[in-house]
Amino acid sequence: MNKWRSLDLGVKRSPADAGAGGGLDPENTLYLELKDGRVVIQLFPEQAPNHVARIKELCRQNFYDGIVFHRVIDGFMAQTGDPTGTGMGGSGQKMKAEFNSLPHARGTVSMARSNQPDSADSQFFIVFKASPFLNGQYTVWGRVVSGMENVDAIKKGHPQSGQVDNPDKIISMKVAADVKE
Repeated sequence: MNKWRSLDLGVKRSPADAGAGGGLDPENTLYLELKDGRVVIQLFPEQAPNHVARIKELCRQNFYDGIVFHRVIDGFMAQTGDPTGTGMGGSGQKMKAEFNSLPHARGTVSMARSNQPDSADSQFFIVFKASPFLNGQYTVWGRVVSGMENVDAIKKGHPQSGQVDNPDKIISMKVAADVKE
């Protein structure tokens, strides 16, 4: 059973929302393809409308395809979204924070940022386990509903810095509504 199903996150779901992404709104679902398989991400447009819109825009531009997971800390999170692979790059469009009350539970997808709250761009991270110390400080815009085992398999980096040698890449990240299967 998916742990998220037992939490009231204030997210509206269809009664058909069950299983491996089945019943999710395709316009608010992402397919993240990794070396070990597909990850299905449910988006939260009501909680982070501008971030969700920007992520979908970047996906539709194929921005994330081929980008590495440049910072991966075992037991914490995997970070990606920097086209330079250094952790210093982005798409060039900063966003105003949309902090919300959604928890950083296992599988949460959240925007990375600098010390400045309104500095998020294209980088995001997925947490491997509950990280409540992040709650209310980063914009949560999605959650993994299927394929978390593929996120768990992302190559880990240095235990302190998370820097990864020969890092894993995003094969593709698409809005489900745009994928013909």
